[in-house]
Amino acid sequence: MAATKDPRPCSIADALALVGEKYSLLVLREVCLGNGRFDQLVRNIGAPRDVLATRLRRLVDAGILTKKVYSERPQRFEYRPTPAGLELEPVLMTLKEWGDRHLRQGTDLPMVVEHACGNELVPVVTCRACGDPVRHEDLTAHPQAPGWTVSGPTAA
Repeated sequence: MAATKDPRPCSIADALALVGEKYSLLVLREVCLGNGRFDQLVRNIGAPRDVLATRLRRLVDAGILTKKVYSERPQRFEYRPTPAGLELEPVLMTLKEWGDRHLRQGTDLPMVVEHACGNELVPVVTCRACGDPVRHEDLTAHPQAPGWTVSGPTAA
């Protein structure tokens, strides 16, 4: 089957176009940990400086990070998450948990995140309406984009 000229309209694809670039989520991880200075980001992420500068600029332009001057001479900046950036932190925690479970089984974890209650955070996605955990078998998709069904585009 040939690929369609116009792929499925999708908020996941829209979000990945922004934060799915290599290093973008790692930048957000570091900034949420409080490591928002460029040299800290280079050291902790391992990204080439030019690539990192491009990612930071894109995340600032998208309203995910803010850029604050912390030194005038020489002029240097620190990056901090905006409210929109902080809304991505649960996504990071869920990815971390998935990686701990599926990629680091039986090994020492590189980081443990503690919740304010004093226990290790184990994120669970729940339904806002009923509070039940989200499970694949409980989900039903209802495409809203004109000309699309769950299985793909309708015949033209």
